[in-house]
Amino acid sequence: MSAIAVRGALWFRGFLDRAAQERLVDEIRAVVAAAPLFAPVTRRGQPLSVRMTSAGRCGWVSDRKGYRYEPRHPDGMPWPPLPPTVAAAWEALSGWPAPPDCCLVNWYDPGARMGLHQDRDEADFSAPVLSLSLGDTGVFRIGAEARGGRTDRIDLASGDALLLTGPSRLAHHGIARILPGTSTLLPAPGRINLTCRVVG
Repeated sequence: MSAIAVRGALWFRGFLDRAAQERLVDEIRAVVAAAPLFAPVTRRGQPLSVRMTSAGRCGWVSDRKGYRYEPRHPDGMPWPPLPPTVAAAWEALSGWPAPPDCCLVNWYDPGARMGLHQDRDEADFSAPVLSLSLGDTGVFRIGAEARGGRTDRIDLASGDALLLTGPSRLAHHGIARILPGTSTLLPAPGRINLTCRVVG
């Protein structure tokens, strides 16, 4: 499948067909059953608008201790294994010789967003970050490695994949808003984003 390059990021439109999306939703339900969604906060105690969990060797957490990877869920249970559909997507698109250590699962309700940020909590920035989208379209903004300046828009629809690699690996990026009603995949309005990372 060919990709559209935006600021060095590679956008694979419709990478997952409807059957694969439905299969992945079932796999994510199993992840959430084993490691429930939790409400993260910033170091200052301010709540983020997304809820999250993880799968894989470790999971990403955010609380008053800061942003970091942990070997266990905040409630104490181990993170479940990487979903098979996620592992297959990583192998197909990442170009990386090993599986990701973490698949971060973010749930965006229709009012949720994610401010511009960099993924900098990993040890090796040469490894890519792979994003998979399910459900309603998310308006994704991507800029430069330096904060500020112009950003470009990518409307990430259900089934799309996005690879941050090379010059885009440390680009500032975020979700400006969700477009409710743009997908029939999920029983309620909202978006699931899966982000695969090599922690190091």
